[in-house]
Amino acid sequence: MLYYLFDYLDKTYDLPGAGLFQFITFRAAMAVILSLIIATVYGKKIIRILQRKQMGETIRDLGLEGQKEKAGTPTMGGIIIILATIIPVLLFAKLENVYVVMLLVTTLWMGAIGFTDDYLKKFKNDKAGLPGKFKVVGQVGLGIIVGATMFFHPNITVKTEKLNPVTNQEIVEAGTATEFNEAEKTLLTTMPFVSRNEINYEKLVTWAGEDYKKYAWLIFIPIVIFIITAVSNGANLTDGIDGLAAGTSAIIGVTLAIFAWVSGNVIFSDYLNVMYIPNIGELTIFIMAFVGALIGFLWYNAYPAQVFMGDTGSLTIGGIIAVIAIAIRKEWLIPILCGIFLMENLSVVMQVSWFKYTRKKYGEGRRIFKMSPLHHHFQVKGYHESKIVTRFWIVGIVLAVLTIVTLKVR
Repeated sequence: MLYYLFDYLDKTYDLPGAGLFQFITFRAAMAVILSLIIATVYGKKIIRILQRKQMGETIRDLGLEGQKEKAGTPTMGGIIIILATIIPVLLFAKLENVYVVMLLVTTLWMGAIGFTDDYLKKFKNDKAGLPGKFKVVGQVGLGIIVGATMFFHPNITVKTEKLNPVTNQEIVEAGTATEFNEAEKTLLTTMPFVSRNEINYEKLVTWAGEDYKKYAWLIFIPIVIFIITAVSNGANLTDGIDGLAAGTSAIIGVTLAIFAWVSGNVIFSDYLNVMYIPNIGELTIFIMAFVGALIGFLWYNAYPAQVFMGDTGSLTIGGIIAVIAIAIRKEWLIPILCGIFLMENLSVVMQVSWFKYTRKKYGEGRRIFKMSPLHHHFQVKGYHESKIVTRFWIVGIVLAVLTIVTLKVR
């Protein structure tokens, strides 16, 4: 909203300083600052409201050190993340941008699923919360919306032809240089360690005949559904100890912001040989607001946590990360970038599968890990949760660097 106001003032009255709002970097900086302020200043008020509503977390006794002390800590703190993300986006982003709209829908959609789950647990005394099948239906529904938008929307394109150097710094910074070559409606995406680091989903349906491109959605939408479901569940599993999910997600978010800004910048995408995606630079504002919200939430979620994000937060941040990666055509980098989520997911799958297999074969179930998800394994081994979180963050930073490096490994 402020973008449109200052754009009007700049064009109509030539107001000094109003032109700053044309720059993505300026608006992204303002978004992260405002989201930090909202999360830290108003986050405390939201925590007090949750305490008054008796939204304390019920802790299952798993025999872990320090677990009983967390009983009664307010949950549903994901509301802080959602509000601190959406408000700066509404103020500083171009709201007609299809990528921004898609991420706003994702935030509200996944937030509603998570909120319903937390609400049933706390207000309806239903320990199971929202049944898993309904969560999956919600994730599939979002996947269909995102996949269909990416496939059918006319403004979602890429430009495969490299551009001649442009020296106009204002155009470069604003990310508005979309008229220098023709955009192409394609399902081209980035995949590391293959020729040119690119693949096209359309090539997977060449068997459909000459009009095979029309049927690419049959492959693309199921892939989108799988990615959204996997990443959101991975984030949900990672949210098991203080600060782990929020800190890890913030690291992922910063990396995605770099990709979004470079991919939407006509000069740097050409220089770094990264796919140029028209209008995607605007997504940088959303991502930075998201990162600011996560860091602000960490102010209260770091050990010892004053609030938990609940499914309201964990499902939302997983959905946001997945959709951002899909939008900037970097979804095949998720196994590396979101390696923490992947490890948490795999540890549960491996533990359950091995336990069932050995119980069937030997008559008693055996375990690979002392406890799953993976962070609980280290807790059982005696590591303090602060040390576990810090080391997971370090691993997350290393994975983020490796993700960026993969773009140059051809």
